[in-house]
Amino acid sequence: MAKQKYYVVWKGRESGVYTSWDECKKQIDGFAGAEYKSFETKELAEQAFGENSKKHIFKNANQKSSSDLSPLEKAKIGKPILESISVDAAWNTASGDMEYRGVNTKTKEQLFHQGPFKDGTNNVGEFLAIVHGLAYLQRLGSRLPIYSDSVNAIKWVQAKKHRTKLEPTDNNDKLFELLDRAEKWLAENTYPNPILKWETKVWGENPADFGRK
Repeated sequence: MAKQKYYVVWKGRESGVYTSWDECKKQIDGFAGAEYKSFETKELAEQAFGENSKKHIFKNANQKSSSDLSPLEKAKIGKPILESISVDAAWNTASGDMEYRGVNTKTKEQLFHQGPFKDGTNNVGEFLAIVHGLAYLQRLGSRLPIYSDSVNAIKWVQAKKHRTKLEPTDNNDKLFELLDRAEKWLAENTYPNPILKWETKVWGENPADFGRK
């Protein structure tokens, strides 16, 4: 009988810890830049998921750290726009709790915070954080850009629809209500604010990061 393995997906359609290869494959198959690895125990997998993926997987030719980048490559990426807001989410692998927030990129002053919510995912939090940020800036009449380090969430916002595989439970009704409200807001509103990718490999952690890695 094959020994039980646990699969960590750091980057994929839905990041998380999975108990079968089939579930893991659904998240990474055809996903550019997917990062994943198997572990022998659930405890090791959950610990690894809370850490930087680079600690557990080897770099390949298409994965570069900041020290691998040439001065020209760094120059092309440039520096972040400090007059902006940054958003991020945090997901507790043990409890399934998720929360998100937005901060002033320059000062790191917290502008909004929601959660924790039961039975969530990091991608859901990242998506809600961006939409919350857009609505927040609209109320202020601000054209400031928003930074997020989640490619998935940025794509969901651009599509005006979330793509979560999260299953409804008795505890996450509020999250699905917020997802519906976010999609409705995106369908009914336009915004001038650029949504930009936070370049962690060059700039360090997103200013809104919860610091729990």
